[in-house]
Amino acid sequence: MGYIKFDKNQLINLEYSLGKEMIRSNRAGSFSCTTIIGCNTRKYHGLLITPQPQLDGGRHVLLSKVDETIIQREAAFNIGVNKFPGAYNPKGHKYIRDFSAELIPVVTYRVGGVVLTKETMFVSRQERVLIKYTLVEAHSPTTIKLRPFLAFRNIHALSKKNIDLNTRYDVVPNGIKVKMYEGYSDLYLQLSKKGGEYVHVPDWYNDFEYLEEMKRGFECHEDLYTPGFFEIAIKKGESIIFSASTEESSPLTFSKLFNQELSKRTPRNTFENVLKNSAEQFFFSTHESSGIVAGYPWYGQIARYTLISLPGLTKAVNDRGLAEKVLKSMINSMQGPVFQETDSAQNGLVSSADTSLWFFWTLQQCFAGVSSTSLWNKYGKLLTIILDGYADGKVKGVSMHDNGLLHIDASYPDLTWMNACSNGTPVTPRYGYVSEINALWYNAICFALELAQSAKKKQFISRWQPISESLKESFNTILWNSQQHYMADFAYEGKQDMSVRPNQVFAASLPYSPLKESRRKHILDVTIKELLTPRGLRSLSPKDIRYKGHYEGDINKRESSLHQGTAWPWLLGHFSDAYLNIFGTSGMPFIAKIFDGFEETMKDNGIGSISEIFDGDPPHLAKGSISFAPSVAELMRIYYLLHETPNN
Repeated sequence: MGYIKFDKNQLINLEYSLGKEMIRSNRAGSFSCTTIIGCNTRKYHGLLITPQPQLDGGRHVLLSKVDETIIQREAAFNIGVNKFPGAYNPKGHKYIRDFSAELIPVVTYRVGGVVLTKETMFVSRQERVLIKYTLVEAHSPTTIKLRPFLAFRNIHALSKKNIDLNTRYDVVPNGIKVKMYEGYSDLYLQLSKKGGEYVHVPDWYNDFEYLEEMKRGFECHEDLYTPGFFEIAIKKGESIIFSASTEESSPLTFSKLFNQELSKRTPRNTFENVLKNSAEQFFFSTHESSGIVAGYPWYGQIARYTLISLPGLTKAVNDRGLAEKVLKSMINSMQGPVFQETDSAQNGLVSSADTSLWFFWTLQQCFAGVSSTSLWNKYGKLLTIILDGYADGKVKGVSMHDNGLLHIDASYPDLTWMNACSNGTPVTPRYGYVSEINALWYNAICFALELAQSAKKKQFISRWQPISESLKESFNTILWNSQQHYMADFAYEGKQDMSVRPNQVFAASLPYSPLKESRRKHILDVTIKELLTPRGLRSLSPKDIRYKGHYEGDINKRESSLHQGTAWPWLLGHFSDAYLNIFGTSGMPFIAKIFDGFEETMKDNGIGSISEIFDGDPPHLAKGSISFAPSVAELMRIYYLLHETPNN
């Protein structure tokens, strides 16, 4: 029995199996994503989704899916599954008998006396997906027919039947080359075995219906193009590999390539290995840059989440050099003290008050053990640019006041990580002296001073030491509430916003805290009492009248609840830091219980990964992105906190 495995009864139950999705990436910017039974339920699903830098720089679905038909004695059994308005057609799920994913996804089908396995491999560092079909059992001559469905569109769009379609194709070894529209990469569809027949029957299949898009209130119908189909005889015990790629390759190499890739895979045979496997999927490297995808299937790069994720993901892949490459790419795209918040293909965040401050924490985590002098020699100039940038008002909407605290102008209420907007209006406007911004600011200054003192940078020390002291005093005076014994979420014009949110946890978790231990303990007390769930910290206390315990509805309803009660797994990393800072090894069983509790989610939603958010209310259902880099990264960091903390 595999660690990740589903049986016949689960697989044929569409209500169950359509909610299980898998992500595979090639660590070069491309990925593959669909449900475990191969029925696409999102516009973000596809077998080959790859960047098209020559177009818009975004990722595009080239090959949406492949439908298979088993032919025996002139009887045809279509084992594909598609949803159209009012019906599933075909209903190939009834032939599925088994699904496992210890190394790669393997689906077993039984049609009468035929047993066929289908293994899907996304090749690392190539824009290529390989599908291996093996005829395990058959009592008469068998043919398999493969019909590819193409989209050739951005992942955020949908394909519609149109007259601009290019229906031409070129013959290549054991297959064809097609390109739906000019400007795109060619798509090579090839078989490993000679003797197959390609039948060119260009056609549109209209109104594929994507259930998850329907639930999310988005357009949910798509027309897909099929150029034709392949037919090839397959013998008992024989394997045939179908390749879809943006590059032509010799069919003779497919089997060797498949086996080589299989040998590189981290087995999903333990909870730890499943998380490590997931962690690997977020990294990408090209000739130009290295980075982290914030989450699958719809996110691209987001600088804030790259910096938050990098420590945990780096530990998971055990590659500090990769962290240096990612940071180098980010630094190369900086504008003054500010990191480029999103990749060029994404709309969304353009300004942030905290991203550059996370850079200091990332260095602390990724390069623990590296000498302070070495770190200053490598990063000191940049750290100075960032700190001076904040102090001199070069970060949009942010200024440093005479008391040392950073202040966000009220006209920029969406510069923190709680930046969701509903109907164009920020749901959780936060401005003035914001708690986590100033906790990060204090940590950044103190860490830079630590490095500067090692490097004997007297001028830097003389400038920033007094600011750190003033900042610490002001932080406690302005943001701490001595009557309620926890921190204000933010303070503006002498008034404290006392919403119970997780942002105060950072003042207790960061390596340098402006708070004494008793106050950090009070923060933990209120966090455990009102915010802690088995799946993350709630973004708002249930006692608050604005609390929303479920993330659901259309885009505006979802955004209105995103930071008003939803539980965020990535915050558990900082909660664990704060808790272990206070309780040491005696607190480890409590944190271990939180970590172990996530094991039961490994077969939910994005199987083998951790979702972006969970409902604040029980049963704490997974929502948002099905595989979120900060969620996986901070769970991995908790794992290493538990296993690397020396016993007293």
